[in-house]
Amino acid sequence: MIYVIALGSNRRHVRHGNPRALIEEALRRLPGTLLLRSDTICTRPLGPSNRTYANAAAVIKSSLMPPALLAGLQGIERDLGRVRSGQAWRARTMDLDIIFWSEGVWATPPLTIPHKEFRARAFVLTPLSTIVPEWRDPGCGRSVKQLHARLLKPKHKSCP
Repeated sequence: MIYVIALGSNRRHVRHGNPRALIEEALRRLPGTLLLRSDTICTRPLGPSNRTYANAAAVIKSSLMPPALLAGLQGIERDLGRVRSGQAWRARTMDLDIIFWSEGVWATPPLTIPHKEFRARAFVLTPLSTIVPEWRDPGCGRSVKQLHARLLKPKHKSCP
């Protein structure tokens, strides 16, 4: 199976270094064969965190089913110093999300593929658009390239 993974970090790790270095370390640890990877970009945080994020995306081939892959990704996050506080949008050493998989939709608690929020996040769509621009969202049928363009399109107010 083929998976698309989003990677993000905005905290330094004592052993592995800055967020860019953590992205590289996480890429080395992904459970499967790394097929493609984006460049790492810097983005502004959502929510209360005020630290800049390093973000990237990767395509991997893995024999793991989605729940097992999720468990593997969460293990990597823990190994790289992530502590789950229960509060969304906090600073973190590593965040790994399954965005797509080659089999379409997966919907069981606690995992939904495609990722519920990816369509509204430029920090996910920008790196994705550089490596898998033609992948289609099974929910709406639009390509990553189309979703990215729609997200970045200026919003115009209608005239009174």
